[in-house]
Amino acid sequence: MTNRIPPRSGTAFELKKGQLLTVVDPEGEQVSDLVAYNKDDTREYLSSGRSIDYAGRMFLTTDDILYSNRSVPMLRIVEDEVGRHDFSLTPCSRDTFSIIYGDKDPHHGCQGNLENALAPYGIGPDAIPIAFNVFMHVAVDSDSGEIKVLPPKSKPGQKTVFRAEMDLIVAMTACSAGQSNNFRYKPIDYRIEGAP
Repeated sequence: MTNRIPPRSGTAFELKKGQLLTVVDPEGEQVSDLVAYNKDDTREYLSSGRSIDYAGRMFLTTDDILYSNRSVPMLRIVEDEVGRHDFSLTPCSRDTFSIIYGDKDPHHGCQGNLENALAPYGIGPDAIPIAFNVFMHVAVDSDSGEIKVLPPKSKPGQKTVFRAEMDLIVAMTACSAGQSNNFRYKPIDYRIEGAP
């Protein structure tokens, strides 16, 4: 069954070891911030630093492992139709929109949506790490280090598939930042497959 995350919102759910999580961009050029926690100990969470360090690359794709802060595999990318995602930028927030974009009445962003989705699991705002930003296109200048957020390369219906390497709590969003989705706020679809 396919589930839909409406524009500028988020959700959370349990994902069992061995299950597949397929993230789909139904309309193209949309981003989903994805975070994950060990279901049995939420102090263990997805780590961009560990994952990038062990891969030796900024941009992760098929066959790459997303590690926890304890260097334990949490998710493996088993299929990737887009091949470009970000694992460096923090979830957008009220502060993002205020500080970077000068919004006077800022949206609570993906940070707020992740907070709301994770609250029932007892996971608070300060426990939300840098997300694996599925489909997000961030260009990095190799000399100056300057970053630019560009429209995603994902086309309508393209997907990325992850396999859970442990029992997880996962939260995802349909991104709230216009800079991440070409200022066309759109949904994100996902489905869970495999034995529970």
